[in-house]
Amino acid sequence: MIKVCKFGGTSMACAETLRRVKEILQSDPSRRYAVVSAPGKRFGGERKVTDLLYEAHRELERTGNFGENFEKIKIRIKGVSDELRLEKSLDTDALLRATEREIKERKSEAFTVSRGEYLAAKLMAAYQGVPFLDAADLIVFRGDGTLDEAATDRKIAKALKETERAVIPGFYGADEKGNVVCFPRGGSDISGAVVARAAGADLYENWTDVSGFLVCDPRIVENPAKIETLTYRELRTLSYMGASVLHIETLFPVREAGIPIRILNTFRPEDKGTTIVKSRKTAAGTIAGLAGKKGYTAICIEKTLLSDRVGGVRKILEILDGNGVPLCLLPSGIDRISVLTESEHLRGGKAEKLMREIEGELRTERVWTMTGLALIAAVGQGMQGSVGAAARVLKAVAQAGVNVRLIDQGSQEELLFCVDEGDFERALRAVYEEFFIR
Repeated sequence: MIKVCKFGGTSMACAETLRRVKEILQSDPSRRYAVVSAPGKRFGGERKVTDLLYEAHRELERTGNFGENFEKIKIRIKGVSDELRLEKSLDTDALLRATEREIKERKSEAFTVSRGEYLAAKLMAAYQGVPFLDAADLIVFRGDGTLDEAATDRKIAKALKETERAVIPGFYGADEKGNVVCFPRGGSDISGAVVARAAGADLYENWTDVSGFLVCDPRIVENPAKIETLTYRELRTLSYMGASVLHIETLFPVREAGIPIRILNTFRPEDKGTTIVKSRKTAAGTIAGLAGKKGYTAICIEKTLLSDRVGGVRKILEILDGNGVPLCLLPSGIDRISVLTESEHLRGGKAEKLMREIEGELRTERVWTMTGLALIAAVGQGMQGSVGAAARVLKAVAQAGVNVRLIDQGSQEELLFCVDEGDFERALRAVYEEFFIR
């Protein structure tokens, strides 16, 4: 059995957390490959190493030097190395000098900010006594910045065949010219998934500082239940709606390969965590999780015979696309369509511009906006096929005195609805209590 383990920034923050990581890896022989993030915060108020590197790059561009930002990083890395007594296996001073020199020579933001993961992986490999494999030699980006999956899979598979265990830095790779290219922020999760796919892993473990997913935001619902199992699709919806335990792009490499993901807690390794799979058994009429976000606006369009007009919806989507406005939902009725998007995309008079263009193109009878909306997702495999599941959600919301402004049951695994922002927390609590307390 092969497990690929990704460890987040809190797991790499200091010598004590690296000790925990080593114990976790050594406790299970199948945990063969570790992908690591840059060191995170050790305490409140401290800056993450990646943030310091971004600032160091900006300072390098302005002044030609690093100032104290890189000095802080050097102190942290050297402190971990000294505390773990790595002097025999890693010349940390030489490593830091070489890193500083390369940053100044390359003057590349991507290269600079990738050094957090690079240095963390160097420390972890030396401490664990296993090979370090540079992600720049394994993860291949094209010239346009997109991942070359086929080339990446070949390189990783070849490298891993030659080593039983290894530590690999996350977050970055390189293009064919050797230039470092980074995934989006938080992209070490993606690196781990890419390595898991190429390794043919049986399980991808993502180690962080929480014991998996909770049914609802603990800032809204006190002590919410934990989610033991989710499907890839359920996680996609919850992540889009703000459940941020895992970078959403992590799903795609492992989902294609059918590799389960398990979210685990470095500080409570005995906890079961949350497992993400292709499908799961569930009781009829249950939901797996609740999530939501404020800050939405709906542009509502009304025109007689709109439902009979071929190409009407296409015209609306073309207008949105032409104005750079992404579509979230498109709930509709007879001769009426609502376009839901995040309000931030409509700043600077863009909503009024969109309405004018839609009205001119479709000769509508009425176009108006609903602002200050919150979007809520009740997610559960097979909800659409469960008699009464949607009714229970809407009944709970109604009994809480909350009006539903828009509704869309987009797939068999989710019910999406909008309420006024002022009713957001009350609506979430009501649905949670209906399904998890009564």
